Amino acid sequence: MNADITKLKQIINSSDNIVFFGGAGVSTESGIPDFRSADGLYSKSYAYPPETILSYSFFKSHTEEFYRFYREKMLYPGAKPNNAHKALAALEKQGKLKAVITQNVDGLHEEAGSKNIIELHGSALRNLCMKCKDCYPVEIILKSKKVPLCKCGGVIKPDVVLYEEGLDPAVMSKATKAIYEAEVLIVGGTSLNVYPAAGMINYYRGGNLILINKSETSYDKCADLIIRESIGQTLSEAIKGEET
Repeated sequence: MNADITKLKQIINSSDNIVFFGGAGVSTESGIPDFRSADGLYSKSYAYPPETILSYSFFKSHTEEFYRFYREKMLYPGAKPNNAHKALAALEKQGKLKAVITQNVDGLHEEAGSKNIIELHGSALRNLCMKCKDCYPVEIILKSKKVPLCKCGGVIKPDVVLYEEGLDPAVMSKATKAIYEAEVLIVGGTSLNVYPAAGMINYYRGGNLILINKSETSYDKCADLIIRESIGQTLSEAIKGEET
């Protein structure tokens, strides 16, 4: 265990009010590519940029094309929780971790056993009829060949925040409250470039801001500890002392 992870372990051991704020990098070790890395989704070539395809206006005007991209590039039904997800669930079970705030929509924190999850961008596992509001599991999206329709005839939309859509104010309020009250804030697997989510870090008032990310972030100068190692290995060693 290197010195930085040892220090993180000491910080965790001495606190029972920890909040984790995570991004796409938390799930890359589960085989889900992030958007902005060299081999991520944004590095590929499509007829439209991913930001355009994943916008609400594109969903409304090119629904079938949206779903072709969404099924192929945004859903990973075979993905399983990795060491990071499992370690965080274990830390919550110990009573130390008060919340997991995630920008991801893959549902892996829940599958790993975490209970207090704040999903800033919603969940791909939930899908709502835009007409009657009935809820459907992700299988209806995976099995559909074109646009998935509700039994009432309405179009089913993933319960995720698309570009041009705002974050749920109640979810934002819950997240900022958790960050504001945290004694330790661990930020992992995120470039902190996506707003307004990234701006929530500014609500932190504690003295232990830990960044676990392989690349630099705009908040590095504010951090009390920066770790450039694998987030799964780092959290596993710091929280359990061994890989899960």
